[in-house]
Amino acid sequence: MLTFGEIELAARRLHGVAHRTPVLTSRTLDDLLGARVYLKAENLQRMGAFKFRGGYNAVSALTAAERAAGVVAFSSGNHAQAVALAAQLHGCPATIVMPRDTPASKLAATRGYGAEVVLYDRLSEDRAAIAEQLATSRGSALIPPFDHLPVMAGQGTVALELIEDVGTLDAMIVCAGGGGLLSGCAVAAKHRLPAIELYGAEPERGNDLQQSLRTGRIVSIEVPDTICDGQQTQAVGVLPFEVIRATVTDVLTATDDEVVAAMRFAFERLKTVLEPSGACALAALMVHADRFAGQRVGVTLSGGNIDLDRFFSLVSGRH
Repeated sequence: MLTFGEIELAARRLHGVAHRTPVLTSRTLDDLLGARVYLKAENLQRMGAFKFRGGYNAVSALTAAERAAGVVAFSSGNHAQAVALAAQLHGCPATIVMPRDTPASKLAATRGYGAEVVLYDRLSEDRAAIAEQLATSRGSALIPPFDHLPVMAGQGTVALELIEDVGTLDAMIVCAGGGGLLSGCAVAAKHRLPAIELYGAEPERGNDLQQSLRTGRIVSIEVPDTICDGQQTQAVGVLPFEVIRATVTDVLTATDDEVVAAMRFAFERLKTVLEPSGACALAALMVHADRFAGQRVGVTLSGGNIDLDRFFSLVSGRH
């Protein structure tokens, strides 16, 4: 299982490389929800999402010889950019397997960081199998998006920084796809604040983790039909679930419309742009506010990588 020591090591590797992202607060939000809310703005992280932390830590953890042989990753967008940028910073080649329906901005950014992109059909092809075949044929290191301890450790630095900056929290809500961020944050938060309650946040139409946690076993679903493209995973990772099952209180969900409402609130009140997956934890808090009344709550704003036209289409109600 992931240890706090691995998260501390990741924090040392990331120091001076990753941004120490700000914690946003809003009196309007606090009054609306009846809670004190602390928003960790990972949309302002390098490459626009928390994924840089895990990607950079994973590449850093390789030997010089392994980096020279290159890295392979598979991702719908943010992990792709994270590994591509981390590889560029380490001077090693990167190949990224991405779905054909990846948002254009994420595809362009990944290529812009110098990575080779291999496209696949999300509905009919197995991205992990494609990536494994590429890694084997090229002798490269495979860096999965969430089911990988160095990735989980890097993501856990989000909670580590948040608690260092704001002190005691009663609860923390973390967006969840494959579970890398949630599991990493859970280990860090529970080490520093043993009494804290951890919650995952998922789109309602992609609630595989909620089902998994409540049944005690990993549940796999069809590719979710949701605007939260970063959370269109079909099942939580094995390693993250080991942590989540032992530490997380519950997984909350929000509808796509509720996610859009959170995106709009963040834009209008916090003056910050979030992609749908990046707003999911905030949406879950707003929907389930009664559960957190009177508490100090940390929330991850996990990413802001979205095309301008897509953003305004969503927040204007034209989606």
